[in-house]
Formats: sequence, structure tokens, C-alpha cells
Amino acid sequence: MVNDRPGDEQILSMEFPFESLDFMRAGEASGELKQRLKKLGFKPELVRRAAIAAYEAEMNVIIHAQKGTMKVEITPTRLLIIVEDEGPGISDIEQAMKEGFSTASEAIRELGFGAGMGLSNIKRCADELDIQSTPGHGTKLQIIINNEQGGR
Repeated sequence: MVNDRPGDEQILSMEFPFESLDFMRAGEASGELKQRLKKLGFKPELVRRAAIAAYEAEMNVIIHAQKGTMKVEITPTRLLIIVEDEGPGISDIEQAMKEGFSTASEAIRELGFGAGMGLSNIKRCADELDIQSTPGHGTKLQIIINNEQGGR
């Protein structure tokens, strides 16, 4: 839970829906998160990491799932991004975490997506990453990025 630290009150909560193959809106959620974090005065490094992690998660849903949502909770000390989808799930999370591994179709790759860097980029940007997936049902990511100094 994001508010498990005394005095760590939520600053902002956002939610974004995603639909399969909606490339026209791809990047909107991560872009809005980036702008909100900047307006709130968070440090550029935290903003960069959050934007990259959110974008990669957003694209994974758009590319692989039928639909999904991203929920973001921001407190002074950390950012929590929860992404849940209704999709094929991930049968081998360890393999999916390897750079370059992709299950994207050839058509998706021809569009310039599906290079197999999504989950590894998310892990690189996150302080904590939890992946839960059930093949045939979907995937849930919990991404935590800490704001170590608690300042913005």
C-alpha cells in the first residue's frame, strides 16, 4: 500500500485506460504523468525514470493485451504505478525479462515496436518491480520509484 508510512500523504492519484492496438493514443498516459510530476516539482531523474517505466508498461498493454489500466499514486516519498491488463499473460517471466525477448507479432515489429526491451527497461527504472501473471488471463505490474530525499 502506498500510504503505509506515517505522514506520507498522497499528493495525486491518476488512472488511465488502454485499448488493444490504440497507437493513436500511445504515450498519452506516460506523457501526462511526466508533465504532472514536472509541475509538482519532482527532480528530473525521478521524472525521467517514471516516464520511461510508464511508457514501456503502457506500450506492453497496447501491443499485447485486449485492454488494461494504469493507476498512479504519488506521495512525497514514492511513486506507485500499477498496470493491469486482460491479455495473454506471461508464461515465463524470467525469459520475458531478458533484453531482446519478444512475443510481438511481425506486424507490430514492422511498426517499430516489440523489440523486447519493455520489461527490462521498466526494471532498470524501478526501485521495486513485482510482476504477477496468469497465462490466458492477464498481467499485473507494480512499479515503485522512491523519492529518497522526500523532497521535490
